[in-house]
Amino acid sequence: MKKIILLSDTHSFIDDQILKYIKKADEVWHAGDIGSIEVADIISKLKPLKAVYGNIDNSTIRSEFPLDNKFETEGVSVWITHIGGYPNKYDFRVKDELIANPPKIFISGHSHILKVIYDKKLNLLHLNPGAAGKSGFHKVRTMLRFQISKGNISNLEIIELEKR
Repeated sequence: MKKIILLSDTHSFIDDQILKYIKKADEVWHAGDIGSIEVADIISKLKPLKAVYGNIDNSTIRSEFPLDNKFETEGVSVWITHIGGYPNKYDFRVKDELIANPPKIFISGHSHILKVIYDKKLNLLHLNPGAAGKSGFHKVRTMLRFQISKGNISNLEIIELEKR
């Protein structure tokens, strides 16, 4: 079993509220717009980090993390990207591949809008953790926490941090 913290759009910001949850996780997944390599380094020193770069990320972050991160863990296929859209409105860059070979979990960030949507057509769970940072239009900083074990996703929780 793995306990996952999923975050996105930190935009160079990390604080004790985020770190408190990271310390209780087995892995951290970041769906892009990390903002600074220092944020990634802080997370990586605490827990294994699987991440992608986002549209605001510089060449240092882009050299460290891919545009798409596809992997399998605990029998669950995962695809993380920053700009991916959501069910019925997937981004053109990922749509054909999603239809041809859907993962069990498809994760994107970018919108700063937390979304948890089950796509019945593709039989996948779409997750967007919203934004954990302070930059953007969102009013409440958010993340997701869940567990993966033996091909199953369980105990999915929305974590609301302080208002911006």
